[in-house]
Order: sequence, then C-alpha cells, then structure tokens
Amino acid sequence: MPTPKQMEKLAAVAARRPGPSTAAPDAPLLTEYWESVLKDPRADETGAQKRQRRLSEIQRNVLRISCRRCERTVEIQKADAVRLYGENAVWKDVAQRLLDNTCQQRTGRHEEDGCWPAFETP
Repeated sequence: MPTPKQMEKLAAVAARRPGPSTAAPDAPLLTEYWESVLKDPRADETGAQKRQRRLSEIQRNVLRISCRRCERTVEIQKADAVRLYGENAVWKDVAQRLLDNTCQQRTGRHEEDGCWPAFETP
C-alpha cells in the first residue's frame, strides 16, 4: 500500500499527463483510418472464406472456436494445431474436430449430438 505522500505524487503525475482525446462521438474519422482499414487484406474476406482458410494461411498464434449450443470455447495454439492436423488442414474442419472431441452434449441421436461451431475471426 503506498504512503499518503506517494499517493499525492502519483496523483500529481497523473494530472500532468494528457488525457485521452475528447473527440466528439459523431466526429468524422480520418481519411488515413479508412484507407488502412480498406487496405487490410482481411477486409475482402467473408466469414465463409475465413473458415475455408488453411492453417498455414492463418496469421494468429491462438485459434479460438466456440459452441453456439453449450457456450463452450476451445483454444489451441496454431503450432499445436499444425502438429496435430497438418498445415494444409482447413480451419473449419479443425475447429469442428476440436469441439467434437470435447463435446459435452451427448443425447445418443446423431442429429442432436455435437456442438455447433461459432467461428471467431482467426
């Protein structure tokens, strides 16, 4: 716990620091911002295209998939996924396997068993 003198010193330093910008919420965004957004290669991809990417094409280190049915989330390191499924494996197939391997919703009926993947942006 800081002493009162240390707390006063921290408060003085915080008061001198410039705060976050106070731009109005309806202020137009800078042109540079929109240019960078549109130049991003992910801007042209649809959700289906993202799901069909191979593991070797995904830039993230951690891959995450969640289930719409049981609200469970599974994460795996990209290196582990490549080691287990190969770098040419499709993300959609890997994600479904990850959920199915740990599915907790088993009814015994094929139509009802398994998780329903909700793909997050990899």
